Amino acid sequence: MSITVEQLTEAALSLPSEARALLADRLVESLDPAQDREIQALWTAEAMRRRDEVRSGSVAPISRREAIERIRRILP
Repeated sequence: MSITVEQLTEAALSLPSEARALLADRLVESLDPAQDREIQALWTAEAMRRRDEVRSGSVAPISRREAIERIRRILP
């Protein structure tokens, strides 16, 4: 018997959050390592760009609380 991606997704989403996190981690680890390195390099560059913006004063950091409040105002 073959399981569809939709069936697999439905089953995965019914798992407790800790099990979903473990599954997601294992799926990400199964991806092409070369692609993973590229993605990691892109995230590193983005983090450094953001750090530099804060250090230069062109962007002001906000607290976690303020970030969550802004997100809640945007989302329905």
